[in-house]
Amino acid sequence: MVLTAWGDSPPEQARGDKTVADRFSIKIGDRVVAMQIAALPAELQHGLMFRQTMGSDEGMLFVFATPQQMGFWMRNTILPLDIGYIDSTGKLKEIYPMYPLDEKPVASRSHAIQYCLEMNQGWYARHGVKAGAALDLKAVAAALQARGLPALAAGLR
Repeated sequence: MVLTAWGDSPPEQARGDKTVADRFSIKIGDRVVAMQIAALPAELQHGLMFRQTMGSDEGMLFVFATPQQMGFWMRNTILPLDIGYIDSTGKLKEIYPMYPLDEKPVASRSHAIQYCLEMNQGWYARHGVKAGAALDLKAVAAALQARGLPALAAGLR
């Protein structure tokens, strides 16, 4: 879950056929992940709260309108997760473990983070996805278009 005090949320409302519940095949590094896209304020705040399970190659990508320092916590989140902090160019900068129900914020060191990818804990290490790996921003833009969020998608082409 994101701490909204550090988050900058897009002002638009989704108008597409797809929702945060849909999954999009998007690469990070050499791995394809079935990503849910959280981009609207309520989605950014809810994140993976109350989720009981998540598939081995599934995750949630949080998309912010502008780069900034991020801080996530695990309120009402029972799945052990890793969070990847990604800059505006799609470059994975930092990876941290997050523990179930831990409300201590896990902050990024960078102040230039625009995307955050939550995966099952240990996923990054198991698949060799390390700092420097690239997020496919063209696929993210297409997912945002499918979600009916053209303003966010426009900046990613």
